[in-house]
Amino acid sequence: MPHKVVLAKNRNITVMEYTHKKGFAFKTYEAPFIAPFDKLFDIFKELIVHTSGDFDEAIDWLRQLDKEYKLTDEKYTIDDFIEDLKQKGYIKQEVNPDGTGGMSITSKTEREIRQAALDQIFGNLKKSGTGNHKTKYAGNGDEQTGEFRAYTFGDSVESISLTESLRNAQINNGVDEFTLTENDLVVEDAQYKAQMSTVLMIDISHSMILYGEDRITPAKKVAMALAELITTRYPKDTLDILVFGDDAWSIAIKDLPYLTVGPYHTNTVAGLQLAMDMLRRKRNTNKQIFMITDGKPSCVKEKDGRYYMNSNGLDPYIVEQCYNQAQQARKLHIPITTFMIARDAYLQEFVDNFTAANQGKAFYTGLKGLGEMIFEDYETNRKKKLK
Repeated sequence: MPHKVVLAKNRNITVMEYTHKKGFAFKTYEAPFIAPFDKLFDIFKELIVHTSGDFDEAIDWLRQLDKEYKLTDEKYTIDDFIEDLKQKGYIKQEVNPDGTGGMSITSKTEREIRQAALDQIFGNLKKSGTGNHKTKYAGNGDEQTGEFRAYTFGDSVESISLTESLRNAQINNGVDEFTLTENDLVVEDAQYKAQMSTVLMIDISHSMILYGEDRITPAKKVAMALAELITTRYPKDTLDILVFGDDAWSIAIKDLPYLTVGPYHTNTVAGLQLAMDMLRRKRNTNKQIFMITDGKPSCVKEKDGRYYMNSNGLDPYIVEQCYNQAQQARKLHIPITTFMIARDAYLQEFVDNFTAANQGKAFYTGLKGLGEMIFEDYETNRKKKLK
């Protein structure tokens, strides 16, 4: 079978084929063919997330990119691409009650966007039909570990290793008069596949788009990737998503592409209260909160319905209420993992104290690598509590 050696220089790549009989043959590298629609669709999915689901704005951006980078030609134009989006069921015409309307993406596109986010952030993770988070507890579980032990009363018949048991019978009782006794039986240990209920909190305060940095789009991508990961790889787990600004409210997974920031302060307390309310209704033993934020808490809602707001530094009154919520979550055995995507040094002390109050974890990360950190923490947090 011929061996191939690829020699790369600048953008021109030459493939050199070597055969034992004929030596070397050179030919120009040909890039794999990508259909015009597929090429544009990959870009479109990125743009629709950046524009929070605004189809017209995404197409305007696509046209500008086409002018600069020559993405299309006379054989296949942006208008052809839009027509294909319609024919394939990725966009639809909508009419508002006031008579205005336009094109919008469909649920099919929303699924494609979540899958693209999963591929982009979590790489080569593949779908598993049942969900299989490993725990540190071995026993009568449902994922084989490769470790063997003697059979004890109560072990299931399915867990008995026939090969190892027959081997023991031959060693203990001989081959001539074969006998298999209970003492010969061996079972293979298994690990439990624990179930997890997670609430993902996303900060949508105004600072998420301040200072020339778009922080909300990476946060949305991580949320979509995590949602797709859980629904495909861990279908027995649950994921709820909430956003918090002046108040906190839950959002559906399908609405993630349309998420935008607002002229809000950061009411971390309201977000934590809602997250704990959501988790109280879950039957799973294992519960956790992931919080993605870039700023300090600056708002709380008083009992009389009024808001107390202070954006100047860390307000002791607001901070103390955050610590109280962290301690309350700890009493409920709900760990909080904070992903601080800003680099403000003066916030580190607050996050450290908040994390200590909950005995949770905190990651001081920029936008790069946020998804990988969340996935790794999601994997390691899932430990079945045996009582």
